[in-house]
Amino acid sequence: MSEPLQPAIKRAESIEYEPVDAAEGLSKGVLVGPGDDAPNFAMRRFTIDPGASVPKHTNAIEHEQYVLEGEYVVGIDDEERTVSAGDSIFIPAGTVHWYRNEGDTRGAFICAVPNGDDEIDVVE
Repeated sequence: MSEPLQPAIKRAESIEYEPVDAAEGLSKGVLVGPGDDAPNFAMRRFTIDPGASVPKHTNAIEHEQYVLEGEYVVGIDDEERTVSAGDSIFIPAGTVHWYRNEGDTRGAFICAVPNGDDEIDVVE
């Protein structure tokens, strides 16, 4: 019989942020994930610097996002929308999407994804 899962609190100062290879000016910190024994979902926090952009790409898994701060452009399929703090975004698996921060302040968002393998394909 396996051990029951234990609740956990992860302090903000313990989150390590790393640059994301796909885009200069994009950083990711894993707030909760498999390394914390979370069996089903990972919750990550991304920051996107002023002037930074993320190329068009697809993911094999869905994304649920919540904008924490700043204002930036999100492209989904053939449409671009400006999002800001308090907005929520759903990106189905396989959907082409991208980001661009045209403002003077950093943007930040929470991204929740199912655990498991994700294949990222950059779209030319």
